[in-house]
Amino acid sequence: MFKFLKEVVAGSGSGLKDFPYTIGEPYASAWGSWTHHRGTSKDDGSPVSIFSLSGSNPQDRHLVAGRNGVKRLRTVRHPNILSFLHSTEAEVPDGPAVKHTIYIVTEPVTPLSEKLKELNLGGIQRDEYFAWGLHQISKAVSFLNNDCKLVHGNVCLTSVVVTQTLDWKLHAFDVLSEFDANNEASNSPMLQFEWLVGTQYKPMELTKSDWVSIRKSPPWAIDSWGLGCLIYELFSGAKLTRTEDLRNTASIPKSLLPDYQRLLSSAPSRRMNPSKLIDNSEFFQNKLVETIQFMEVLNLKDSVEKDSFFRKLPSIAEQLPREIVLKKLLPVLASALEFGSAAAPALVVLLKMGSWLPADQFSAKVLPTIVKLFASNDRAIRVSLLQHIDQFGESLAAQTVDEQVFPHVATGFSDTSAFLRELTLKSMLVLAPKLSQRTISGSLLKYLSKLQVDEEPAIRTNTTILLGNIANYMNDGTRKRVLINAFTVRALRDTFPPARAAGIMALSVTSSYYEMTEIATRILPNIVVLTFDPDSDVRTKAFQATDQFLQIAKQHHEKLTTGDSSAAEATGIQLKPGNAGLLGWAMSSLTQKGKGSDHGPVSSANASNSQVSASSSVSSDNQSSTVAYAPSTSSSLDQTAPASARSSVDGWGEIENDNTQEENGNDKEGWDDVDPFDEKPPPSLLSNIQAAQKRPVVQPKQPVSNSTRLNQPKAPKPEDDPLWGPIAAPAPKNASKSADIRSSMSHNDDDDLWGSIAAPPPKSAGKPLKPAAAANSDDLWGAIAAPPPSTKARPLASSGRGRGTKPAQPKLGAQRIGRTSSTGM
Repeated sequence: MFKFLKEVVAGSGSGLKDFPYTIGEPYASAWGSWTHHRGTSKDDGSPVSIFSLSGSNPQDRHLVAGRNGVKRLRTVRHPNILSFLHSTEAEVPDGPAVKHTIYIVTEPVTPLSEKLKELNLGGIQRDEYFAWGLHQISKAVSFLNNDCKLVHGNVCLTSVVVTQTLDWKLHAFDVLSEFDANNEASNSPMLQFEWLVGTQYKPMELTKSDWVSIRKSPPWAIDSWGLGCLIYELFSGAKLTRTEDLRNTASIPKSLLPDYQRLLSSAPSRRMNPSKLIDNSEFFQNKLVETIQFMEVLNLKDSVEKDSFFRKLPSIAEQLPREIVLKKLLPVLASALEFGSAAAPALVVLLKMGSWLPADQFSAKVLPTIVKLFASNDRAIRVSLLQHIDQFGESLAAQTVDEQVFPHVATGFSDTSAFLRELTLKSMLVLAPKLSQRTISGSLLKYLSKLQVDEEPAIRTNTTILLGNIANYMNDGTRKRVLINAFTVRALRDTFPPARAAGIMALSVTSSYYEMTEIATRILPNIVVLTFDPDSDVRTKAFQATDQFLQIAKQHHEKLTTGDSSAAEATGIQLKPGNAGLLGWAMSSLTQKGKGSDHGPVSSANASNSQVSASSSVSSDNQSSTVAYAPSTSSSLDQTAPASARSSVDGWGEIENDNTQEENGNDKEGWDDVDPFDEKPPPSLLSNIQAAQKRPVVQPKQPVSNSTRLNQPKAPKPEDDPLWGPIAAPAPKNASKSADIRSSMSHNDDDDLWGSIAAPPPKSAGKPLKPAAAANSDDLWGAIAAPPPSTKARPLASSGRGRGTKPAQPKLGAQRIGRTSSTGM
């Protein structure tokens, strides 16, 4: 505490040993006898400015005036006055002699004259920047004269410094003194250190030392004259050497000339008050000043004013000096966004300004603000971040993305807005390369698994596209577990044609990750089925993919034939250069879909129309692709979203309706619910379906008669080839057909898995079916007859005893016809 008081009152005499700053190179110019040094803090290396003033003895009059300047600078605080940090007084050896030196540490600033040479502005941009600087200095002078009743005494070019954000600040307080208006008759000097002021900067009354006239004048009289001197030096580009030079007004702008003349009035009482110069001068009414003033009071503006301002700001920023925009406007804008006073459109302006920065400065000045904005709860901010993530995503560090960005972005996967869900999905194309394997496998893939059964077809399509693009960022185990299941079980069976096309392309792009066994048993069988897809684009891509995978199989065969077993392991081949961009393919294919005749296998005509509109909207570049989906959620659920997306996770349709709840519960585990089909034996009923499916059913041209019998082929056992399970029961292509079939089935036989894929009933009325006991073993329908009931029933007696039952409606194939006593049999 004692040391602090000693520094405040008289400065510290402990020398530079304990000085917490490093003194650097001096600038070429400074005010008075002071030397302006660059410096850095020893604690954190932050830049500072250090002013030093030396004298031969402690009572040197320059040192006495310097101590007055230190005291004034420490006690006077204003945004447009240089910020004080530290001061000390030390004895510094200078050869055989010792010098007494005062050190003042302030925020890092540059002399105004040197900064103007560095900026090298001209024309309108120079005048706008000068207007902003004079506006700031006028506010500082008005604060001293009108609010504090102080007189600076030497306002000029050397008394102004510029901060790193290009703000002008007033310093050089050695002459600063109170305005003594109470003792008007006194002829004693009011400014104790007025001898420090150059003669060319003194008004007439100060040159004559007419203190009585000075005390009768307004407090701003001397400093208003100084403002006139500053204006002359600014626009003339030369230092004032004679007072008579102030009459030369050729370089003064016409809009500022009347105010300039009033500031330099020969009568002190008629000189212009700096506060009126700020409020009334036409020169200060320009785009730069108005823009900065609006941003400084942004918290006081309403949302309409903010929105209008930020929409105009990009065009205004193009017209302002680039250096001022980057060093002044950009920090203010970043701070406004970070603390919530700026609206979402401000983010677009921030990114545009940031694009003008070098990469290292962009990472230091813009990215920290963007990372903080990802935690914002404002949905408009989140949407804007995701829409423009390609402009800054590459600059984000991998650790920052994995730990700070992704946890907040991932909340958009489950957002109620389809638009935000799709933006979140597309952002993963930029963020996924920076995620760790733990995050990809543990979090990202679980979200993508749910999005692949989203109610919006555009989101399902883009999820498949994303999986194909980020496959190379997964490890081998994750690829084996996810890719084939995601592409074949889900994408290829989607009712939305572009989603099926995306699944085919994803398989083609990721062909190098699959083993030959997987290609032959799981990929090719699923792709070949799509060669007769209702959609022409899907058929075309299916044929292309079939050719590609057959070429892989041929290469594998040739390598095995030559005995090169090690080389045969590499089964994948690279696509042609024109097919390198999976995302581009999918988007262009969605754009080209314009006809409503191509629809999904189980979709109705209405669903087809809605899907076509969805496909055209997905490919739009202005991110309006899912706007059409969001407001029509209630209506589109019945039309666009397929049944498989609502009740199933792998496109099996009716066959898995009974397991809906179980599958929904397993969705949390990613693609674990769609494990490879060759790992689990098929159920008993499904085995019968698979066995019968392998046997081609010959449709007879004439009704089957008792005299004509065909030899019944032996049905293969289900365990002979379980790999066909995934494609054993495709979904019906027409909902109306399945409805007709169901109408002919009994309500007691809901468990009959063949109901949806059985052959349609013959158009001509057939003869009544004979009992199953009388059916010959050569009966064609016997092979695919419904399985007998699990419980054994007693044979019905002809006496008519037993409870009456409803007659079962006839089924396809040979059936047991149960007759009750009421029928008379």
